[in-house]
Amino acid sequence: MTTTPASAGGTPGTGRLLVRGGLVITAAEETPADVLVEDGRIAALAAHGSSAAEAWTAERVIDATGRYVIPGGVDAHTHMELPFGGTFASDDFETGTRAAAWGGTTTIVDFAVQSRGGALREGLDAWHAKAEGRCAIDYAFHMILSDVNESSLKEMDLLVDEGITSFKLFMAYPGVFYSDDGQILRAMQRGAASGGLIMMHAENGIAIDVLVEQALARGETDPRHHGEVRKVLLEAEATHRAIQLSRVAGAPLYVVHVSAEEAVAEIAAARDKGLPVFGETCPQYLFLSTDNLAEPDFEGAKYVCSTPLRPREHQAALWRGLRGNDLQVVSTDHCPFCFSGQKELGRGDFSRIPNGLPGVEHRMDLLHQAVLDGHISRRRWIEIACATPARMFGLYPRKGTIAPGADADLVIYDPAAEQTLSAATHHMNVDYSAYEGRTLTGRVETVLSRGRVVLDGREYTGSPGHGRFVPRSTCQYLD
Repeated sequence: MTTTPASAGGTPGTGRLLVRGGLVITAAEETPADVLVEDGRIAALAAHGSSAAEAWTAERVIDATGRYVIPGGVDAHTHMELPFGGTFASDDFETGTRAAAWGGTTTIVDFAVQSRGGALREGLDAWHAKAEGRCAIDYAFHMILSDVNESSLKEMDLLVDEGITSFKLFMAYPGVFYSDDGQILRAMQRGAASGGLIMMHAENGIAIDVLVEQALARGETDPRHHGEVRKVLLEAEATHRAIQLSRVAGAPLYVVHVSAEEAVAEIAAARDKGLPVFGETCPQYLFLSTDNLAEPDFEGAKYVCSTPLRPREHQAALWRGLRGNDLQVVSTDHCPFCFSGQKELGRGDFSRIPNGLPGVEHRMDLLHQAVLDGHISRRRWIEIACATPARMFGLYPRKGTIAPGADADLVIYDPAAEQTLSAATHHMNVDYSAYEGRTLTGRVETVLSRGRVVLDGREYTGSPGHGRFVPRSTCQYLD
């Protein structure tokens, strides 16, 4: 790839930029086309060599010959600087969004957290303060409901009006985030009335806590037991229960980080009935397994997350779900904790290992590898990583596609470049890689965020504060 620099006085993201010679891939089509960017937005597309394209001039021309031109990724599930288990996720909004940009993601939707006894507004304000002026790419927020009561239910309506249009509840983590069935039903009813989409962490946390206590009493303290107590059937049962509660409430439902074949089957059965039930999975469930949790010398702690990694045979069901649209989105659930000093908090007691994996930097590349491996098509890659998360969470067509009027969030992608994933070379603020030593074909080369070049031929040119908060409309799958 070659580039023609901007002329003197040109301001990235505010002038004209031309991406020439690439294969433009969206969820809908693949087209050899040039893309004209003006004032941070897509101004026009035209076929290579057409009279329209040949007439375009720009302050900078990026030659994308032999490359894909794809929409910037939309990662709809991240946890920057999340407090958990007596510590904090090791990526803050500055380091985490920089890593996201390196990986071709140009929008994240993070989770603001309501504290128990506190107002939704307090939690949202706290997350605005964490993110403001620090993000390299655009960002939005979901709201975690930790304390469902009459006051917080009323606040849901106000937040929807402000562009916080999705609310996460937990059937897991009693005493921390857990909501009982009555609270869940009330939140679903409120969401159905206001247009807020309910997102569900579906695991039976009450039963899991019993199994944790029993395992520890037997002296089963190693990381592999984390996966053994968080049983597949308890994910499937909670998924089924969440679906039935959503039916009673007349509310749509989005199930996060689906990891098990049996949970996919519950979602598929609901969708076969025509119910507005949606599912998300994550790269760790597609590429990792309980084999990682069982790594010796406490190395398995690196892979502790919830829902947990499953035996490898579950991966086929997840890929089928993605191909058949029973699962619609691949997000990362990026929530990194360093092995040294954080994951090590759980030595001798797996229940104290902070739950979460790093992943925001490698989602687009891992899914491209899935294209090469025959799991999904190129257009499905863009659909599950860009277009559908944008639609699901009210960001489309500003985000998630390449079309006139959309934000110029563009990735120039080299489909032939080889790379080896490693903590030594990644940009996430964490001391290990969940994919250490894995070789992939395909790599992000250049990234534009609202027309500004933030990664330039593998050189980082972004800066904190470029990213803006993006208010969202309601779920566009329900229009």
